[in-house]
Amino acid sequence: MSIRLKTILGVALIEGSLLIVLLVTMMNFMRDSNYEALVKRAQTTATLFATTTKDAVLSYDLASLETFTDEMLKNPDLVYARVLSAEGDVFAESGDISHLTEPFLADTDVSLVDDDVFDVIVDIEEGGEVYGQVEIGIHIASINQAINQVYTWGMTLATVEMLLVALFSFLLGGYLTGQLNVLQRAAKVIGSGKFNISIPVKGKDEIAVVGEAFNTMAKNLTQTSKQRDSFEAEILELNRSLEARVQQRTEELQKKHGLLIKAFKSVKETQAKLVQSEKMAGLGTMAAGVAHEINNPVGFVKSNLGSLQAYSKNLTDYVQRLDELLKEHDDMQSLQDALQSAREEFDIEYTAEDIDPLIVESLDGVNRVEAIVSGLRSFAREDDEQLAPADINDALKSTLKVAANQLKYKCTVQEDYADLPALTCNIGRLNQVFMNLLVNAGQAIDEDGEIFIGTRFINNEVIVSIRDTGCGMSPEVQKQLFNPFFTTKDVGSGTGLGLSISHGIIEEHGGRIQVQSVEGKGSRFIVRLPVQGQPSAATAPAQKAKVSPTPKAQAEAKSEQLASDQQPENGVSV
Repeated sequence: MSIRLKTILGVALIEGSLLIVLLVTMMNFMRDSNYEALVKRAQTTATLFATTTKDAVLSYDLASLETFTDEMLKNPDLVYARVLSAEGDVFAESGDISHLTEPFLADTDVSLVDDDVFDVIVDIEEGGEVYGQVEIGIHIASINQAINQVYTWGMTLATVEMLLVALFSFLLGGYLTGQLNVLQRAAKVIGSGKFNISIPVKGKDEIAVVGEAFNTMAKNLTQTSKQRDSFEAEILELNRSLEARVQQRTEELQKKHGLLIKAFKSVKETQAKLVQSEKMAGLGTMAAGVAHEINNPVGFVKSNLGSLQAYSKNLTDYVQRLDELLKEHDDMQSLQDALQSAREEFDIEYTAEDIDPLIVESLDGVNRVEAIVSGLRSFAREDDEQLAPADINDALKSTLKVAANQLKYKCTVQEDYADLPALTCNIGRLNQVFMNLLVNAGQAIDEDGEIFIGTRFINNEVIVSIRDTGCGMSPEVQKQLFNPFFTTKDVGSGTGLGLSISHGIIEEHGGRIQVQSVEGKGSRFIVRLPVQGQPSAATAPAQKAKVSPTPKAQAEAKSEQLASDQQPENGVSV
């Protein structure tokens, strides 16, 4: 659609809309005014007719009523007139017989009249008492005809107005599009690649300003084209030497890439050695305690085996004595006496009672040694990059067994394990993190302290909380806690790499580690490890084990749970 047609249609649409609104408003106003005047006229005429006939009705002067009725019909547009008694009897009537024979129904709104006659009724009153009624009907066809004629005139004027507006729009659109056609042709020339063009500019209106801007643009494009040709020549020249330079740079980058790969492998190997070194340093710290832990069950197992050896000799001798007695005694009574004497001599009753407890105690000691060795093997083995599903609750229990000797003489440990899904992880590295946190918690306690270990599964995360009632840390220490080589221990007591390495291990598993601490009250470390995918079922049963439980420890555990629930922003409820 051209701009000329758009201009004509747009202006015509606006003008037509305004004219329609104006005509509708004016016609409605005129119709309502005429209808209102008709109603007033009908009411006034009926009231005047009732006043004129009142005396005749009161005196039952029917001849006068006939005269008044005939005179009333001389009013223009009056169709009929009728006088009725109070009971509805007709005293006098005159006019169109077709309307007089129809049932009378008074009209209140001219627009609702469907027989072209507006019917009005008025009471004939005297002293507040009704003696009769007058009915008249006024023809409304002339009013409707006048209104329709005005409508016709209005539509004629609107049509003429629309034609004039269309003519004006056509002329204006022709002027505007004529100038735009010049610009269009010039734009096509520039589009074909010919920039040396100038269009004539007439007048000082907006289109003239656009024409001047177009000419300026054409000049700029000409200069830009020349500069582009010059740049293209320079680029072609640079491209000739670029391939050699790119090839040379590629060879240099390949050499550097090889060096980076070697350096990366070296860093990875150094990092692995550093992690294992820190782990072995931790094992060295615990070596004496672990040896003591192993020596205790080994000692009583050795003692029990000595007792079992003596019991075994007594039983063997007793069996031999039985064989001899059976051969020597024929009398049953003497045989029984001899057997009883032998039982007392070899202490058979005590031996039988003591054998089972000794065996149970020895097996318990061997199991303790086996658990400690298993924990050490799991903790001390060389780490690999392979991930596998593991139970975090079992990992915490095995790590706690290895660290038990450093903790049990100065603190009690409270354990609260929740149902957890299997976590795909490097369990050896996580054991190193748990060992580091437990040893640090024990070292923060001087004596008679407590350590709380808890696990939860919230929002698809395995959460491990380790809290102690030790000395706590200042905000300045907390800020540097995970920095490499930072330590608060005495010289020679720590490398300062434990928490830094632990932080790196947790980040390798996509998790995070948080610390909360108050000086003089203790610290809490929270490890959050995400579980990939939704777990199908919990892999560990719910357990609530207590190591050295005391009423004080139980009360502290409940207080810990309550404090965590009341302060969710500082940690998790574990």
